[in-house]
Amino acid sequence: MIDKRTSSPAEAVRDIFDGATVMIGGFGEAGSPIELIHALIDQGATDLTVVNNNTGSGEVGLAALIRAGRVATMVCSYPRTANSTVFPALYRSGAVALELVPQGTLAERIRAGGAGIPAFYTPTSVGTPLGEGKEVRSFDGREYVLERGLTADFSLIKASTADTHGNLVYNKTARNFAPLMAMAGTVTIVQADAVVAPGGIDPEVVVTPGLFVDRVVEVPSPAQESELVARGASYP
Repeated sequence: MIDKRTSSPAEAVRDIFDGATVMIGGFGEAGSPIELIHALIDQGATDLTVVNNNTGSGEVGLAALIRAGRVATMVCSYPRTANSTVFPALYRSGAVALELVPQGTLAERIRAGGAGIPAFYTPTSVGTPLGEGKEVRSFDGREYVLERGLTADFSLIKASTADTHGNLVYNKTARNFAPLMAMAGTVTIVQADAVVAPGGIDPEVVVTPGLFVDRVVEVPSPAQESELVARGASYP
């Protein structure tokens, strides 16, 4: 088996290219790979399409990536939350485009992409602005909208523990979109609180098999988004 460890977050994101589609795990703070996002800011890739549940908080993590002008399009469910100080203004000015997707539909689009399913039908968004211009079909007397599966050039996710082969477990709800994004990314990059030797994770509790993981970097004491926001931190 291949040892998938990399030496640093910077090394892990080294080849993310301009114009790439990047899925970033996290549901607000839970599961957000802050160190990988900050490394991506330092790396310099721009004109990115980013798929995430929201648009970040304060001026760190995903919000910092947007503030740095690196994101051309956001695909998300919650473009504005209590601590969203960056995205709303940039969106209103036309600096960043938005594809708004209902949360359940977003999860299913990512799952479908990772499973090789090009599209599926859902009743969500029928008769709303989000369903405009999309194919509609009727099944058993109910209308459904056609939604396309989502894939990415790169997926950046966070795990609590990984082994050197890329098998992952998560910290409770911090898993959120991560297992789906791991499957949907051509290259999946993981930051983990701890990286252990093969056999260090009980196979019965592995959530994401190493088959879906390309790179793992150990970040023993990851930053917590809420703490950074509370003290007014800004990156870089």
